[in-house]
Amino acid sequence: MSLASGSEDCTIKIWDWELGELERTLKGHTRAVTDLDFGGPKGRTLLASCSSDLTIKLWDPSNSYTNIRTLFGHDHSISALRFLASPGNLLVSASRDTTIRIWDALTGYYVRTIRVHSDWVRDVAPSFDGQWLVSGGNERTAIIWDAFSGEAKATLIGHENVIECCVFAPPASYTHLAALAGRKKPPPLSSSAEYVATGSRDKTIRIWDSQGVLVKTLIGHDNWVRGLVFHPGGKFMISASDDKTLRCWDLSQDGRLVKTLAGAHERFVSCIRWAPVVADDSLDGNGNRETTAANRASGSVKIRCAIATGCVDSYVRVFIS
Repeated sequence: MSLASGSEDCTIKIWDWELGELERTLKGHTRAVTDLDFGGPKGRTLLASCSSDLTIKLWDPSNSYTNIRTLFGHDHSISALRFLASPGNLLVSASRDTTIRIWDALTGYYVRTIRVHSDWVRDVAPSFDGQWLVSGGNERTAIIWDAFSGEAKATLIGHENVIECCVFAPPASYTHLAALAGRKKPPPLSSSAEYVATGSRDKTIRIWDSQGVLVKTLIGHDNWVRGLVFHPGGKFMISASDDKTLRCWDLSQDGRLVKTLAGAHERFVSCIRWAPVVADDSLDGNGNRETTAANRASGSVKIRCAIATGCVDSYVRVFIS
């Protein structure tokens, strides 16, 4: 399993994360690489990268990470990108030009431009089925919106500074988050956009429901919150911050802070990712392995307890439980 990291030195590095060995260095961007994501249509994994050079590049891991396509269209630095799980050929990007764009990774054409923000969009994240997106940035608000119509579903208002990161909660967490929200019954596992978490320069993490109602504010960091990941099992959320720590929050205990990993890095921790889950041997109708919301929540997927973090200290670190 490979790990990709991007840097202000304009390069992408591919690592064997289990051995800690550098496999190769990818060059092509002319300014800082700001985000990376593995994804793509079934049977063909691609690596996407975005940069302050206003471009998105697609790399083919099956062909020595050849740069197979460069996407142009944004008018300012691109902050974040993610593949949409369904259909796998679509890619979403967020930019300082205030827009969000959806691209067809197979053709290189952009499908649509979404203008739901009026300032720098710092982050964008899709729901597990690719139907919904959440985005946030300098406006101090996050927006949940339909990935295909561009229609806003809810606006999340409450942060007192720039929103640095946002993420949908996985269905496995619905039981815990519904209890936090005071709901007697959790939403169905098939529903893909029930709860969202946002992290901000106001040092807080906020959890919201799909109507934009604030469910819980998590306080504990001493500096900007830069990244958030949910444990695939749904019970925990882990945050990364410029206070040099990683913090673990137990959603089954009213969001209580249960672990602080101090000194995780020597400087600001700027990003965090959880290792992808591994599907079980179940097959979908086309004979492909599938990882659905139901089997995620039921525990019929293999969860790898490994997270990767990147830092201003120029180190990538992998933490394994």
